[in-house]
Amino acid sequence: MLAHLFIAAFQVVAAIGATAELASAQDEPTPPVTQSVPSTASSTGLFILGAGTALAAHEGGHLLFDAIFDAHPGVMKVSYNGIPFFAITHDAGLSDRQEFVIDSAGFWVQEGTNEWLLHKHPDLRHEHQPYLKGAFAFNVLASVVYAGAAFFRTGPPERDTRGMAASLGWKEPYVGLLILAPAILDAVRYYDPHAKWAAWGSRGAKITGVLLVLK
Repeated sequence: MLAHLFIAAFQVVAAIGATAELASAQDEPTPPVTQSVPSTASSTGLFILGAGTALAAHEGGHLLFDAIFDAHPGVMKVSYNGIPFFAITHDAGLSDRQEFVIDSAGFWVQEGTNEWLLHKHPDLRHEHQPYLKGAFAFNVLASVVYAGAAFFRTGPPERDTRGMAASLGWKEPYVGLLILAPAILDAVRYYDPHAKWAAWGSRGAKITGVLLVLK
C-alpha cells in the first residue's frame, strides 16, 4: 500500500510537470527546432528549482520555530532502507506545544504556500509557470509521502508526523490524515479551479491543523 501511495504521488508530480510543458507550447509561438531543446531544459530546470525552493522553505519553517523557542537546532544524518538523507533536530525537553509547533511548521509553510499560489494563480495548471508548479508539486508530494509514512508508521524515528502524534497524544495515522487532506484538496483545486468545495475544505483542514496548537 505504501508503494502505491508513492507511485500515485510521483504521478501527480509528473502530471504537473507535463502541464508546465503543455502550457508553454500553447502560450508561446512555435520556436525554431534549434530552440526547442533549450526551452525544454529551461522549463525543467525551473521546475526542479521550484521544488528545491519549497524543500528549503519547509526546513526553514522548522528552523524558524527552533530559533523562537531557543531549541538549538542541528542537522543529523539519517537513512531509511539504505537511502541517506538528513533531519533537522533540536534539544529535548521542550513542552508538547513547542514540539508540535516545530514539527508542524514545515507543513504549515507548504500549506500556506499552496494557498497563496492557488489564490494568485487560480488557473496555474494552464499557465507557463514551471517554477511555481515545481514548488506546488513538491508541497503536494511531500505531504502525500509523509502521510504514507504516518499510516504505516514507517521511516526514521525523527519524522515530523511521529513527533506531531507524540505531542498531541494521537495515533500517528490520524496525523497522516491531517496533512493528507489539504494536499489532496489542493490537487483537486489545481485541476478544477472552480471546485469551491475543495477550496473551502482545504482551508478548513489547514486552519484545523494550526488550531491544534491550542490543544
